[in-house]
Amino acid sequence: MTQPRQLCTFYVDSLYWGIEVTRVQEVIRYQEMTRVPLAPPHVRGLINLRGQIVTAIEMRTRLGLSPRPDTVLPMNVVVRSDDGGISLLVDEIGDVVEVSEAAFEPAPATVQVSSRELLRGVYKLDKKLLLQLDADRLLEPSRGAAS
Repeated sequence: MTQPRQLCTFYVDSLYWGIEVTRVQEVIRYQEMTRVPLAPPHVRGLINLRGQIVTAIEMRTRLGLSPRPDTVLPMNVVVRSDDGGISLLVDEIGDVVEVSEAAFEPAPATVQVSSRELLRGVYKLDKKLLLQLDADRLLEPSRGAAS
């Protein structure tokens, strides 16, 4: 019998996403950013997190979704990578959710290509679908630069 998996959840547009809680360093409110000239569109900027420079990735852009309204500030889900922390700019933070492998299904073919490459699969919950983000694919530099 497999152990239940814990996912840190968040919303991007109206989509409910989760990432393995062991990959999450911390969740923080909006931080001022420094723009990076000539960076890919999904790289929103750099933030200073207690002396650590962290790249901020706009998840709406990365997933091919509509831009966030200017009146709404994003939240930061700081994810651990081999090169340090990466901040995922999301609309709203959820909770830590425990999911069962029995509720897991591979990514459906109907998902947009821009989202499908970052989607490990989906969990069918009682009232909604939880999309599991593939942190390894998201953090690969070559994939991020292609968007």
